[in-house]
Amino acid sequence: MGSTTTETQTITAENVIRLFPDVDTHLATSHRVPTSDADLQGYDEEQIRLMEEVCIVLDENDVPIGSASKKVCHLMTNINEGLLHRAFSVFLFDSKNRLLLQQRASEKITFPDMWTNTCCSHPLGVPGETGDELEAAVQGVRRAAQRKLDQELGIGAKGVPLDKFRFLTRIHYKAPSDGKWGEHEIDYILFIKADVDHTPNPNEVKDTRYVSEAELKAMFKNDSLKFTPWFKLICESMLFEWWEHLDQGLEKYTGESQIRRML
Repeated sequence: MGSTTTETQTITAENVIRLFPDVDTHLATSHRVPTSDADLQGYDEEQIRLMEEVCIVLDENDVPIGSASKKVCHLMTNINEGLLHRAFSVFLFDSKNRLLLQQRASEKITFPDMWTNTCCSHPLGVPGETGDELEAAVQGVRRAAQRKLDQELGIGAKGVPLDKFRFLTRIHYKAPSDGKWGEHEIDYILFIKADVDHTPNPNEVKDTRYVSEAELKAMFKNDSLKFTPWFKLICESMLFEWWEHLDQGLEKYTGESQIRRML
């Protein structure tokens, strides 16, 4: 995974507006992207619309200090200056303990065509998905995960109840997608075990597959396959250990309060 060595300032509630005039310090529900926006010309219309979604802007300790559009949060020019937002990564396992993977659609603006965990997205700056304290933030992330599993994979809320999502930890990472776009996130890791039917949204998901641990390790050895940087980070650090304890002993890994810095 590539990374930048640019020195960045620590973002706080006091300086965020000075550094990033596009950040709204009041959590909002819409940051409309102009139809003439040069940064988004040539991309898929639905994916451009999703760039209007409002991400939660954070300080380095995962405290919300504002909100900004998905577009603003994912421009490398802002990321290189330290702009940071909240995200989540869902790992959904079936009753055979196989992990459901998705391949991101070619239409995606960031990390197109890459394989990744079941669902990766952002809680939004809207009531129910925000939170200052960890417990409230985790509940907000669970609601966002439920929403995105439905939107991306057609998995309804009934199949993935909020109380079935198990929060493990948070990772703070940075990763460029290309010269223009990237990620700089505090990413909440959620596990859920459920047998579900799924119908991928082709604008979001190119392909899906269930894999065992051995099958996933074999995929990593296949040079023709590309993986999202956050998924590789999680796999190279703790995923396989967590996976081994999916049915027994996972409790010792859940609810971690310290943020894992993977910069």
